[in-house]
Amino acid sequence: MWTKTHLLDLGTEIAAFLLAATCAGCDEPGTLLCGRCRQALQPDPQRLATPQGLPVTAALSFEGVAAQCIRRLKGKGETLLARPLGAALASVLNSTESASRWIVPVPTSRSAFRRRGYRVPDLLIRRANAEPQRLLSVVGGTSDQRGLGARARATNVSGAMRVRRAGEGTEVVIVDDVVTTGATFDEATRALTAAGFHVSAAVALAATPRRDGFG
Repeated sequence: MWTKTHLLDLGTEIAAFLLAATCAGCDEPGTLLCGRCRQALQPDPQRLATPQGLPVTAALSFEGVAAQCIRRLKGKGETLLARPLGAALASVLNSTESASRWIVPVPTSRSAFRRRGYRVPDLLIRRANAEPQRLLSVVGGTSDQRGLGARARATNVSGAMRVRRAGEGTEVVIVDDVVTTGATFDEATRALTAAGFHVSAAVALAATPRRDGFG
């Protein structure tokens, strides 16, 4: 139970954090996210498709303020940024009419979870006021996807996921933080479809600027 002392201590800790913080987008001191950079996180939906033709909607382009915020969420443990980022994600999740569908996060590797202490897609889904269904898990090891082209990414994640239960036709939407070529979404779709789920769409918080290999 929260007491007045606990609340005061929490307020002190938050104030101390903000005083030491700099804006994730522009490094303005004393704030987690300044008004101008918060405005830059207003959704600008990107509509794409994976190499296997799965429709993907991303809330933001992975550049500028959005990219800076996501990097700090993923690399520096600044989980308070999940709230404004989750609000952007919510806009595209709602556009999929996902109320009757299960929201399935792309799985986080064990090493990434140990390093961060949280699963980024799951956290973003919760901050988007949705409930993640952790159906997928990673089997074996994959290399870091950064720097890989579309074909290499597809090879790297091929067969890398499994599903924890049978689907029996349940409709799902897959969610990830950043989509580059769409190979991860295609592997998640393969695993879910094989288990009896129906994947209707994929949603990402951000999409990297389009390049060869992402159709």
